[in-house]
Amino acid sequence: MKTILVLNGPNLNLLGQRQPETYGRETLADVERICRAACAEGYAIELKQSNHEGQIIDWIHAARETTCGIVINPAAFTHTSVAILDALNTYDPPVIEVHISQVHKREAFRHHSYVSHRADGVIAGLGTEGYAAAVRCICQLGWTRPAAIEGAPA
Repeated sequence: MKTILVLNGPNLNLLGQRQPETYGRETLADVERICRAACAEGYAIELKQSNHEGQIIDWIHAARETTCGIVINPAAFTHTSVAILDALNTYDPPVIEVHISQVHKREAFRHHSYVSHRADGVIAGLGTEGYAAAVRCICQLGWTRPAAIEGAPA
């Protein structure tokens, strides 16, 4: 069984309760259900959430040996964490960055993502369905990280 790690950053534990006009009413449990439904046969989802940057980094390090891809919604760490970028740069399988809201229609500080420097794809503004698209991209479509992307870490 191949495992896709779905990582969620700070405040996403309050998904469905916090700013539902921006992030919707689905909960993190709904995200997990959506991801499992999007998996192809032979794939599994491991969903984790933390409000702590170091914990997310530790999970990325551990994933190097146990997973075939990462779907990550770094939340506020998107705009601040060089440390998460550095951890992702040690990870070879595909990384898809997901944002529930369309960050480019929001405050200017949300337009920059450190994680995007490593991500093989970025999905923003599709609500929680963005997670399903990312999971399908990794498993159902048989997508592997393209080596020929200019500037992509080897």
